[in-house]
Amino acid sequence: MHKKLITLLLLIPFQFVLAQKSELTNFPKGYTPEEVGKLIAYRFEDAKHALHAGKWISYPETFYWSGALKFAALTKDKKFIKVLQNKFEPLFTTEKALLPIKNHVDLNMFGSLPLAFYQVTKEKRYYDLGMPYADTQWEVPGNAKPEEKEWANKGYTWQTRLWIDDMYMITIVQTQAYKVTKDIKYLDRAAKEMVLYLDELQRPNGLFYHAPDVPFYWLRGNGWMAAGVTELLRYLPKNHKDRSRIMEGYHTMMKSLKKYQTESGMWNQLIDEADSWAETSGSAMFAYAFITGVKQGWLDANEYGPAARKAWMALVPYVNDKGAVSEVCVGTNKKNDKQYYYDRPRRTGDYHGQAPYLWCVNALLEK
Repeated sequence: MHKKLITLLLLIPFQFVLAQKSELTNFPKGYTPEEVGKLIAYRFEDAKHALHAGKWISYPETFYWSGALKFAALTKDKKFIKVLQNKFEPLFTTEKALLPIKNHVDLNMFGSLPLAFYQVTKEKRYYDLGMPYADTQWEVPGNAKPEEKEWANKGYTWQTRLWIDDMYMITIVQTQAYKVTKDIKYLDRAAKEMVLYLDELQRPNGLFYHAPDVPFYWLRGNGWMAAGVTELLRYLPKNHKDRSRIMEGYHTMMKSLKKYQTESGMWNQLIDEADSWAETSGSAMFAYAFITGVKQGWLDANEYGPAARKAWMALVPYVNDKGAVSEVCVGTNKKNDKQYYYDRPRRTGDYHGQAPYLWCVNALLEK
C-alpha cells in the first residue's frame, strides 16, 4: 500500500503536466492545426510574388513559403513539397533576377528559405544558394558606411540598425545556417546580436520599442522579437554563455504579453492601448512563442498553456474559407508618431499574416 501511494504521488505531477499540455491538443473541428494549416499553406500554391521594392522576393513571401514547406514536411505531404519545389525552380533560372541582393537584414533573411529546402530535399544547390546570405551578413563590403563598419568592429553584423524586426530577420538565417553546418559560429553571431537588442530595446515592462527613437509598443514589431528569441532558444546549447541572458529577456517578455492579452485572446496593434484594434499577425507571433515555450518546458504549462490555447482559438476565426487571414497590418516603417500606428491599413491575405499562422500550426504539430 505504501509503495502504491508513493507511485501515485510521483505520477501526479507528470499527469498534471500532461493535462496542461493537452491545452495544445484536442481542438474542435475547424480549429485543428491540420485543417487550418492546409487551408493557409495550400493557398500559397497559386499566390503571386510579393516583391521587396518591386525587385526581389520579400521577407513576408519568404516566410510564408518556408512555413508552408515546414507544414508539408511535418504532415509528410510529399506531393505538396514537390509543388513548393516547382514554385521555387524558376529562381534558379528564369526568375533568377528576383533573388534578393545581400545588403540588408530584410534581404539577407531570404537565405533561410533555400536552407529550409536543403533540409527537406538534401539537394546541395539549395545549400549553395542559401549559405552566402548567412555569411555576407557578417562580411563587411568595401562600400560600407562608417557606422556599419563600427558595428562590425564590435562583432555585430554590419547590417545592425536596432529595429526590433531585425531580431527575426537575422536570427532565422543564422539559425538555419547552423542547422545545416552545425558550426556554432552562426549561433554565436545570432546570440550576440540578440543580447545587444535586448539590452538596448527591452523596457522594464518586458516590451520593446520599435526603435530607440520610436517609443511605442507596436504589436508586430514585438512579434518579430518574440518569434526571433523563441527560434534562437530552440537551438542555443544549454551551456551557451548568452543563453541565460536571452532566456531572461524571453521570460520577461512572455510575462508582459500574458498580462496584455485581451479578454478575446488577441493582442492590440499598440499592445498597451486598450482602444487600439486587435491585429492578427502579431497576435499569431505571440501565440507561437507561447505554444513553443510550453512545449519546450520554458514556460509553466499551467499558466501559459491556457493562454496559448485562448490565443489560438481567437486567431482561427480570422481565417476565411480560402485560407486568407484578415485584420493584418500592412508593412510598417518606424515613425515617431503614435497615431501613425493606429491608422495603419489592414488587409486580408497579406503575407505578413499568413506566415505567423503557419508558425503556430507547425508548433502545434511538432512532437
